[in-house]
Amino acid sequence: RVRGARGTDRTFVLETAARLAAFGPPRWRTADEVIEGEARTLRDFFESADEASRVLIVEAGDERLGFVLLEELRDYFTLERHGHVGILAVTEGAEGRGAGGALIRAAEAWARERGYRTLTLNVFSGNSHARQVYEHLGFEPDTVKYIKGL
Repeated sequence: RVRGARGTDRTFVLETAARLAAFGPPRWRTADEVIEGEARTLRDFFESADEASRVLIVEAGDERLGFVLLEELRDYFTLERHGHVGILAVTEGAEGRGAGGALIRAAEAWARERGYRTLTLNVFSGNSHARQVYEHLGFEPDTVKYIKGL
């Protein structure tokens, strides 16, 4: 079951988001930077009343398995508004149980309800497992961001 997040989900969401650094971030980013960046975005969501964002929770019975943060963005090239998966994370025990797929299907439904033609997401290039899952779910690479330390 997928439902909208409530204030009582805040701790669960923040704790689950900490798993996003488990895959091993790129060498120029620390795990703490990744975790804090995601936590900052999620705290902002829970503290604001932004109608363009939404957090959904996936559950099995009374057990919360994961969450997705959905946002409205504009395409760089066309300026068309579209749905964006800002953050998606599942608990360690939920891996391989379909929780991520359920969240993506709910994200697609949310985007369609809002009239968007596309749904985007970002993933670290080194996170091959997540990339395989997203490609299996029909996502395709678009642009690739490069970085060089100076």
